[in-house]
Amino acid sequence: MLQSNGPRSEKASPFSDSEGGVNEIIAFATGLLRRQYRVIVAAFVVALALAVGYLGVTPPTFTAQTQVLLKNPKAAFVKQESPLAESAFDVPEIETHLQLVKSTAVAIAVIRQLKLADDPDFEGPTGLGDMIGRLSSRSAPTDEAERDRINEDPPEGLIDAFLFRLQARRLGMSNIIEIAYSSRSPERAAEVVNAAAAAYIKEQMNTKFEASRSATAWLQDRLRDLGDQARREEQAVDAYRMRNNIVSSGGKPIDEQQLADFNARIVAARAQASDALARLNRYEALLRADTPANPSAELIGATVSDALASPVINTLRVELLELQRRDSEWTNRYGENHQAVKDLRARMRELRNSIRDEARRLAETSRNDYEIAVKRQQEMEKLYKAALASSRSATSAEVALRELESRAKSYRAVYETFQQRYMGAVQQETFPITEARVIYPALPPDSKSKPKSKIVLALGALGGLALGLGLGLLRDLRDSVFRTPGQIEAALHLPCFSVVPLMDAPRPGGDARVEANPPERALANVQTIDSTVVGMPLSRFAETIRSAKIGIDLNPTKTPNRVIGVTSALPNEGKTTIAASLARLIAHGGRSVVLVDCDLRHPSLSAQLTPEARCGLIEVIYGQRFEDALWRDPRTPFAVLPMVRRRPLFHSTELLASEATAKLFQRLRDSFDYVIVDLPPLAPVVDARATASFIDCHLLVVEWGRTKIEVVRRALHEAPNIYDNMVGAVLNKTDVKRMSHYDRVCADYYDERYFARYTTADDRGS
Repeated sequence: MLQSNGPRSEKASPFSDSEGGVNEIIAFATGLLRRQYRVIVAAFVVALALAVGYLGVTPPTFTAQTQVLLKNPKAAFVKQESPLAESAFDVPEIETHLQLVKSTAVAIAVIRQLKLADDPDFEGPTGLGDMIGRLSSRSAPTDEAERDRINEDPPEGLIDAFLFRLQARRLGMSNIIEIAYSSRSPERAAEVVNAAAAAYIKEQMNTKFEASRSATAWLQDRLRDLGDQARREEQAVDAYRMRNNIVSSGGKPIDEQQLADFNARIVAARAQASDALARLNRYEALLRADTPANPSAELIGATVSDALASPVINTLRVELLELQRRDSEWTNRYGENHQAVKDLRARMRELRNSIRDEARRLAETSRNDYEIAVKRQQEMEKLYKAALASSRSATSAEVALRELESRAKSYRAVYETFQQRYMGAVQQETFPITEARVIYPALPPDSKSKPKSKIVLALGALGGLALGLGLGLLRDLRDSVFRTPGQIEAALHLPCFSVVPLMDAPRPGGDARVEANPPERALANVQTIDSTVVGMPLSRFAETIRSAKIGIDLNPTKTPNRVIGVTSALPNEGKTTIAASLARLIAHGGRSVVLVDCDLRHPSLSAQLTPEARCGLIEVIYGQRFEDALWRDPRTPFAVLPMVRRRPLFHSTELLASEATAKLFQRLRDSFDYVIVDLPPLAPVVDARATASFIDCHLLVVEWGRTKIEVVRRALHEAPNIYDNMVGAVLNKTDVKRMSHYDRVCADYYDERYFARYTTADDRGS
């Protein structure tokens, strides 16, 4: 990083706090366009020409499209259980259908059907994609038999080329897939895409038909095996029954039916015996409580439930109730001792006795019934025990029989299920349907699908513009040279005194005036660039040199700058012209000045101003009087101490750093108001560093658009004594008209309109 021991300025530059933001970005973009517009326009024109050329050489391609709907609903009369599993359509399933559309089977079917081996689209590639698709294909056959063979058995290259043109995609999230095909002919494109859709649907139908037929054949074989197995199992059940004497009636075995019947009879016998015993106990209890002296009313009431079964008791009871009514009535009327009442009560006693006798008869009957019921119960229990014993002996046989019957029923059920599925498969096979159908056949397209002229031209224009902007930006970023004074101040931390315009070299012998008797060692009046400050003192060039002189005089260090060294980082940057112009300007102002050529290795100043000199700086250093080596301008107090180079110098640095050189410059300082020293460049040689001890200040010359920033920074970094003593810089050989492209913010500063008010027509013409 460049550093300086002394202050560069007492007051910050007005550009140090300049505002950036949008204006700066706009200024940079505008300047970039103005600077690199040739590159941008060239890239734009080339890209657009390439786009037009591509459209000219690329044949048009037409793309026909058709749509296929998946999951077509079945007809009502075939909605039966299918022998194949019906899967729902999901993303993987639809992707599978897309791959089936672009399968080799579909490609071969379409190629054979339409004889695409003869199609012009496959005889020569029409684009990069077709070239890639046909890399493995052979040349188009010319023999008709060979073409027929290829149509029947297309090669892999032809299939790849066809599949490259065939596209299939899903429309959104629907169950619709779109099939597209590209061809040079719109009719051919529509024909191929319809054939591809039909081949896909046919392939699906054939696949499903083959699967259904295979399933039907398998079901038929399996049904035959199951029927034979079911019959064998049923025959085994019948044989086992006959072998073990197991006969069933009503769907149940005989032993089981007998046990059930015996059990029911035993229950009925027990109930009958219980009823008979209950009646018997009742009658006996009533008869024990009833006596002729004390007749029991319960006997009459107990016989009420048996009245329907015994008409005698029913009749006697009715008659007894009538006599009781008369007894109550006659007793109230005639008294208890009346003969009629007594006769009535005697009759009532006879009726009670008759009822008692009938009850004894019923009790005896109940006893007989009870005894019969008990005997029947006992007999049934004996028979039940015998049947139960016989049934236990046949338990193992029945268990085996049940197992055989279960197996027979299972085989029979499986057989009936497979029979139903077989019938459904047979019906479905007779009505082949597919899961896809074409929504609407493709029609020949009206416009080409590629190349799209507008898009290609737009891409070419945008691409060319982007490429031009990129190249321009790259060139601008790589343009790491000094273009503006701000760059010098920012990179070198030096004030830029002036922007010197580029001047054309004058023609040899243009306005040379030779005096009649010129003095010895007089400078010829030859028109050179540096003489412009004298010949045209109001020109812009002279004004920039004047600005550099004022900048040196007004150095903030307040030290007198009488010995001024002019140097540059590289050769041919115009330091010699600036030094000579500065010296002539000072002399034209009436001050005495001497211009010393200290470039010992390449004295271009001496070659330009004093080509005939025979004595110069080296001779003066070695002891000759400097007055004898000076060349003077007869019109102004301007003198030149040239450098005469007779042989190569190997120790120029030691010569410039010698005490004799320092004494010489002290004498020059005493003899002239200003001493302008043309120093060698800093980068190639180190001679300029040896002069820092006797030079008051240094002026750096930087060539506009040529000197690299890093080169100057490195040169000043390696010469710290020069940099510390440097008061400023000038930007030389500047293209003022192009400055506005790089310094858009200060473009008006370089405008010729403002300068024209303070100059003459002759000066402006220069």
